[in-house]
Amino acid sequence: MRRSLPMSRSARTAAAVAVTLAALGLSTAAPAAASPHGTEVAGYSGHSGASAEAAANRAFFQAVLESVAEKRAANPTSTAAVTVVYDASRAPSFSAQIARSTQIWNSSVSNVRLQPGSNADFRYYEGNDSRGSYASTDGHGRGYIFLDYRQNQQYDSTRVTAHETGHVLGLPDHYTGPCSELMSGGGPGTSCTNAYPDSRERARVNQLWANGLAAAMEKVTADKVLEKSGR
Repeated sequence: MRRSLPMSRSARTAAAVAVTLAALGLSTAAPAAASPHGTEVAGYSGHSGASAEAAANRAFFQAVLESVAEKRAANPTSTAAVTVVYDASRAPSFSAQIARSTQIWNSSVSNVRLQPGSNADFRYYEGNDSRGSYASTDGHGRGYIFLDYRQNQQYDSTRVTAHETGHVLGLPDHYTGPCSELMSGGGPGTSCTNAYPDSRERARVNQLWANGLAAAMEKVTADKVLEKSGR
């Protein structure tokens, strides 16, 4: 009879997060095909197709949620808001936009807070890419936001940055939405400069971080108890 190997704590946490996302309506099914760069990518203007974009959104949020849950379990805090740490040192040209995007999100939601620091949950990068700006994850707990020079000259740069940061917080793309929706991305065209999430987007982020992290934390805590007991 074949015996299954026990899952690592990080694997168990990932499984718990996957269950939580499914319960919240964010399926964790694998995408139909990987991106040409070997990572799952969600772009500002929808370059990868709806299925791949949606899968990338879910994967990125899952990676960040797992990272935050692990760190919070290791260092419990009494604050209500969850802190998501980012590293913007690799995107110096966009420091003002990243700071503004952070300010916008921190003033828009109450259950999660973005802050710069070490031991980051995700990172910002800059450069040139034919795909434009995007949020990406390699599927192994590492995620980042890439800000493309040319696209940020065509579109409002703060909106681009805030939109991509929305993926970190769990929001999917909705390119057919109006300019008032931050996650409509490049859909409304280059004239759209709105960099703020609307009321539904704000409510969704608050829901995801209240319910999603609570379930992930419960699983991580249970795993820690089992480890201490030697089981």
